[in-house]
Amino acid sequence: MRIDATITGIDKVRHLADKLTGPQMRAVQAAAINDTAFKVRGVMVSALTSAFDRPTPFIARSPKVVQATPENLTARIIPTLDSRGTWSPGGKIGVDPQHVLQAQEFGGRRADKRSEVALRRAGILPVGMQTAIPRTPYPGSDDGRGNLRGAFLSQLISYLQASGEQGYRANMTDRRKAQLRNQQGIGSVAARRVYMTTLGVRYFVAYGRLRGGRTRHLAPGVWAARGTHDADLVPVLLFVRTPGYAPRISMDDIAAEAQASEVLARRMRYRIRQAAGV
Repeated sequence: MRIDATITGIDKVRHLADKLTGPQMRAVQAAAINDTAFKVRGVMVSALTSAFDRPTPFIARSPKVVQATPENLTARIIPTLDSRGTWSPGGKIGVDPQHVLQAQEFGGRRADKRSEVALRRAGILPVGMQTAIPRTPYPGSDDGRGNLRGAFLSQLISYLQASGEQGYRANMTDRRKAQLRNQQGIGSVAARRVYMTTLGVRYFVAYGRLRGGRTRHLAPGVWAARGTHDADLVPVLLFVRTPGYAPRISMDDIAAEAQASEVLARRMRYRIRQAAGV
């Protein structure tokens, strides 16, 4: 969203404005535009918070203000800024606020998350499908807002050999998998005599009726096998058909609710009086 120096409603302070120099007036305009931009941004944050179910602060507070200057009398409100004040998709794993907000404003398919791209590249996630968290999240996996925790997701991607990165995010070794499977320390990993334990976990991919086989009775997705003899099977991440979103927010409605034109006129009058010392 852009807010520029189309200014009306300052007739009451026109006599004060005429006394300001060119540079002073441009500084006044920039300040008033920025005041308005931050007001509109506040209305956007409130609208996003009410429109979504338990939105993460990363998404709800993603709109940022690129402030106007005396040399550039235009302010912009865009999803995320980096430390240099330029647009950035942000730092959370696989989440681009602009893609999320576009899907919610215009409807249609959301863009793939970075984790989904990795799973698809590894041949794990079928074409035409995306991922979703089970209604009852796997213990310790979710952040309380319907998303997998970044550390857990990184471990899962590594376990499934789908990571394309190096270092601590590289694909998990067989030894580390065995350690996860034998968390109680019963048996000997070296001797390949690891007993089935209650705390250990083994992740595996099931495709249900998509491909049949031994896991055809399970919903497509990533599952965890726990307990004695792997008797406890729990879904971790489900594969679902790519959903289509109906429009849920409208930036035009948000701008109308914020009354940007009226706010800009008020802030111009205030800034002119302030510059004139009145």
